[in-house]
Amino acid sequence: MSSSSSCCNLITTASAATNSSASFSWCSRLSASNRNLSLRRAPISSHPPPPLTTLTLQVQAKTRTRGEDRTARHARIRKKVEGTPERPRLCVFRSNKHLYVQVIDDSKMHTLASASTMQKPISELFDFSSSPTIDVAKKVGEVIAKSCLEKGITKVAFDRGGYPYHGRIEALADAAREHGLQF
Repeated sequence: MSSSSSCCNLITTASAATNSSASFSWCSRLSASNRNLSLRRAPISSHPPPPLTTLTLQVQAKTRTRGEDRTARHARIRKKVEGTPERPRLCVFRSNKHLYVQVIDDSKMHTLASASTMQKPISELFDFSSSPTIDVAKKVGEVIAKSCLEKGITKVAFDRGGYPYHGRIEALADAAREHGLQF
């Protein structure tokens, strides 16, 4: 080795245990600049290294729709909210054109009261062309509250149906509270 080289190489051949005939080359390289020691183990055999396997990844975009997301939220809510005979579930469904509310006893699987924008008293009062507004939602909340009080139902568990508690859903709930239902 020359004294002018900045790197010192040391190669040692060692044989493995007595029952194994493989031998390995141990190479250590000491860099003069940073004095780091790195070791690598390489077989002495003349076989080429095995080919590297390629890993293929597929990236897909989110394919769930808003309706599917709402259904998943509703399922999570239904795990916690259950209608009993003492406190039935007030369930809300909102479509593009109408608003539906039901009071349900889940133990008997029985609908106790219902109201919607398709019922004549509500549909005749309001002339909405595209979808029910907040005023229509307030009227539906009032009708469901009166219907429940007539049947002796004062306490309900509110099931917003996976919709955010905002806008028409909030207006319906507030109107039902104002007319005597307790959530």
